[in-house]
Amino acid sequence: MSESTTVSRPPRAFEGKVALVTGAGSGIGKATALELARQGAKVAVLSKNPDRVRATVDAVKALGTEALPIVADVTSQADLEGAVAAIEQAWGKLDSVVINAGANGVWAPIDDITLDEWQWTIRTNLTSTFLTTRATVPLLKKNDKGAIVIVASVNGSRIFSNTGATAYSCSKAGQVAFMKMTALELAQFQIRVNAVCPGWIETNIEENTVHRNREGLRLPVEFPQGVHVLEGHPGSPDQVARVMAFLLSDAADHISGTEMWVDGAESLLVG
Repeated sequence: MSESTTVSRPPRAFEGKVALVTGAGSGIGKATALELARQGAKVAVLSKNPDRVRATVDAVKALGTEALPIVADVTSQADLEGAVAAIEQAWGKLDSVVINAGANGVWAPIDDITLDEWQWTIRTNLTSTFLTTRATVPLLKKNDKGAIVIVASVNGSRIFSNTGATAYSCSKAGQVAFMKMTALELAQFQIRVNAVCPGWIETNIEENTVHRNREGLRLPVEFPQGVHVLEGHPGSPDQVARVMAFLLSDAADHISGTEMWVDGAESLLVG
């Protein structure tokens, strides 16, 4: 009579871990929240849109893990500090932070962008990165280690030919510089900080994009067909999410202070 054997399931990469994802209501943020949940993480789902928060929370729970809904504005220090307090109360710790919330803002000639439009884009993308990091670092420090990934862009890091996107590109370049500064500062606490720089990804970011008077701004350069080099089409949020999960995981435990482009090599052609 043969003895029955029990096959144990190997632990998932984020089993027992707690992650915060901002801008988790759609696009890259939602895809990352779901990827982390598939790998066992408890996920704090943050967005300023209550309906989208609810939808992502439901999707995370459907994957068999816990989710915490957080409706907050990432440009508000009070909102972010409240979000971290809610995470600490619910789960007692924080292991991973995905800083994804942002917007394209106004793309227009430099002499057509107003000061308010410039400041709104910088605040939404760059100041929010500072505020999110500032709010989460104290809780991350309570662990033996932690990881932060910032969603920057090919714009401001490799591509500078999207004329009119000056405020957006400067905010994204600022995120990369911020990542490198904080990676060095936080290394003594075993907190890794990296950035992903997506190219053209199929998301709804155009919802918060205004194109104004850009006709004739671009230089008359002709690119070959299939400018999305590797696959010949835009990337998907899931492709970015898998890179994010890697950078947050222990598999990347010696990677900090670096940006990773997720664009199928497009930016090498059109930069």
